[in-house]
Amino acid sequence: MSDERIPVGEIPEGDRPRMDLRSGAETPVDPEDLVLAEGKDLTRKNVEEARRKLEEFGPAAVERVVP
Repeated sequence: MSDERIPVGEIPEGDRPRMDLRSGAETPVDPEDLVLAEGKDLTRKNVEEARRKLEEFGPAAVERVVP
């Protein structure tokens, strides 16, 4: 098996990687969004923790959860 890349035109359309995916860090994220992305319940404690993460890491806080 070769490690050479397959030209996109040779990949069946249903198997082609999607190029329109995004992580979500391109748009503003609320602490509540981060809590839900982490799969946690919307509690005051979780929202405050998410707020601290967003203040400390900025958009990278979301990238850590949703690559």
